[in-house]
Order: sequence, then structure tokens, then C-alpha cells
Amino acid sequence: MESPRMQTPFGLIGRKLGHSWSRQIHEELGSTPYSLLELEPEDVAGFVREGAWRGINVTIPYKADAAAAADERSPRVERLGVANTLVRRPDGTIYAENTDVLGFAWMLERFCRRELGGSANEVLLGKKCLVLGSGGASQAVQAALEDAGAAVVVVSRAGEDNYGNLLERHADASLVVNTTPVGMFPSCPATPVAANDLGRMEGLLGVLDVVYNPNRTGICLAAESLGLPSESGLAMLVAQAFFASELFQGRKLDEASIEPIELDIERQTRNIVLIGMPGAGKTTTGKRLARLLGRPFVDIDDEIALRSGQTAAQIIEQRGEDAFRKVETEVTGDVCSRSGLVVACGGGVVTRSCNRDLLRQNGVVVMVDRPLGELSSKGRPVSAAKGIERLAAERMDAYRSWSDIQIECTGTAEGDAKVILSKVGF
Repeated sequence: MESPRMQTPFGLIGRKLGHSWSRQIHEELGSTPYSLLELEPEDVAGFVREGAWRGINVTIPYKADAAAAADERSPRVERLGVANTLVRRPDGTIYAENTDVLGFAWMLERFCRRELGGSANEVLLGKKCLVLGSGGASQAVQAALEDAGAAVVVVSRAGEDNYGNLLERHADASLVVNTTPVGMFPSCPATPVAANDLGRMEGLLGVLDVVYNPNRTGICLAAESLGLPSESGLAMLVAQAFFASELFQGRKLDEASIEPIELDIERQTRNIVLIGMPGAGKTTTGKRLARLLGRPFVDIDDEIALRSGQTAAQIIEQRGEDAFRKVETEVTGDVCSRSGLVVACGGGVVTRSCNRDLLRQNGVVVMVDRPLGELSSKGRPVSAAKGIERLAAERMDAYRSWSDIQIECTGTAEGDAKVILSKVGF
């Protein structure tokens, strides 16, 4: 049977690709046209040897196959036994590279210079760095850390160094890097190491994650709660594509192009999440903002009614506020794990601390602040029962501490939406 063929000179192969940013990234870098091709294991060797491609990226589970199929392998590929980039040379021979190593090294260097005050080698030389997970991504991360002079320890579920003895053996770690899929969409914002455990690593300088969806992974949110610098893996994704594209095109590219592409994807994927007192105008402002941005709008209370068949007021009146808050958390977690939305939350979303990470995992959180004298309790059972002033006393600190941006209402939804737009920079 004939092997599947790619109709473009460049592309990505894997078994299950789902949504991928690779096409957009490579189009911006100039390695285009670029397409995605899902292959079964028995088709990989034939495609690699016989395909009419010029350059391909390779993702799981075919990175070892890619390395084995090449005529020449870079020192990185020889060292690790896996490749994520293949280039067909003019003479027909195939060259294999591992730009995952280069991509993580780029991300690591920027992180160290921005957050830790020096180059990766200056900051990490001789320092213990924990790499969570032992799969293909782990190998690339280990190589980059070793090249920076770090003392690398791999932590796995069943290895000598595992999550059970993490603090006993490695509380002196300087950096933690997650390479496991724990916390990846849609199972977010889970974390392989809890905030309490990270907090007991007294010399910990920061946390990195190779996962890029959601934007703030569970382990990054845990680090954030401790005041530690952290970063998830979008920069690595773009940087590895940059170095692959250089090979595809056979020319040097400008590294200054990496960050604008990264920021462009962030803008497309980040939710804008509106919080604030009941009656502050989150829904009307959110709808207007969504129209200005051309994005879907979700009102959490409306979503709850759609799924449960009852309004928020009905659930509270019939089953109590605690029952409603549990439903609210479930729906909030589902909605806010998605990307590219404008989301309006109910005023009481801040009453459950677990909701904070749900909002922040993919979102810029905006507090809409309207004077208390302009708020109404009509149709709002919690506001009517407690009174607006009491609610404000209970919730205002949370609104402010949970939000990235705070805006004072202008008097119109249009005005509020434009202020938000100017502040988030979308």
C-alpha cells in the first residue's frame, strides 16, 4: 500500500496531532506552506524515506523513528537518540536535528537573565535542577540543563528519585522543570508538585514547565502563589520551531522574531476574565468587549443555567448557596480551561479560593469596579440577603488581589470595554 504523502514542502507528523500552533508559527517564520499529517506507526518509515517533503517536524511517538531513519544525525540526536526535525538535502540524504534542546535552552537562557539576574551558566552552574518526568521532552530538557552546567536529577513516579522522597532527597533544588503532561489541557490546573512542597524547597529560584496549554500551568500557578518566578512552555515551542525553520530554509533567521510570535499566540489564546461586585456591569461590558475583539463571550451564570436548567437565583433559593458554589466552580473550571474567550463571572466567584487558579490559568483577570451606590440587589438573592456593603467588605480584597488589571467604570459598557482593551494590549 502506498505511504501517505504530504502535499506541502514543510509540515509536522505525529500519530494524533489535534490542535497545533506549528502551521501558524512556521508561516510567520517563512517555512511555508506547512501542513499537519497524522501517521500510523507502519507508515512512518516509508513516508520519511519516500515523501516529497523538504523539511518536517516530528512529534510523539515518532521521534526515535525519525532519528533512526536519518542518514546523518546531529551531535544532539546522537546523544539523545531522538529527533524532532528532519531536513532533506539537495542530494536526497536526510539530516536529523533535535531543536527541542535548542528551544528549551533559549527559553532557559531568557528566563535566567530576566528573572534570576544572569546567564543560565552563571545562575545554574553546579546547582541542583529537578526534571520531573523521564520521557522524550525530559531528555531534551536534561541536555540543555547539563549544557548550562547544572547538576540534573530526574524525578519519576517509580525511579530512585520519586515524588515520595522528593523533599527528603532534594529540598535543596534550585530549579524545578516539569516535563510531564500533568496539568496539560483539559486536565488543568493540576500540578505534579503541590505549592506546599515547593514552598519547603528553601533555595528554589524558579519553576519552568514545557506544557504551554494552559498558559499558566498548575505548577506555575503554585510557584506564583509563593512569589517564585515561573514560565510555561510557549517560548520553547516557538523557539524550537525557529531553529527548525532555519534548517528548513537553509539560512539564518533573526532571533528577535521569536518573542513577537510568542506574544501573538498569547494574545489569541488568553481569555479576558471579568470579576467584580454583583451588578458592576460585567456582562454588558463583556459582551461589548467580545464584539470589539471578535471573540466568543461566556457569562458563567448563563452557562450554569444552560447546563443545569436552573438560574443561579433558583439554585440558591432551592438548594442553598453552597450547592450553587459547587456548580459554579465546576462550570468555571471548564469554561476557563478553554482559550480565546471573554468571560464574565458571578460576583461570588471569589468566595471559593480554588476558583482563583481556574480563572488565572488561561486568563487576564480584570476587576470591574463600580461605586457601591450604583449597585442594585434586585434579582440577586445573596445581595438582598446580606446587603451590598457587607458583600463588598467580604469580597473587595479578593477582587483586587485576584485581578491583573482594575478599571473604574466609565458609565457605559462601551467605555468600559475600550478601557479594558487599552489596558490588556490586545
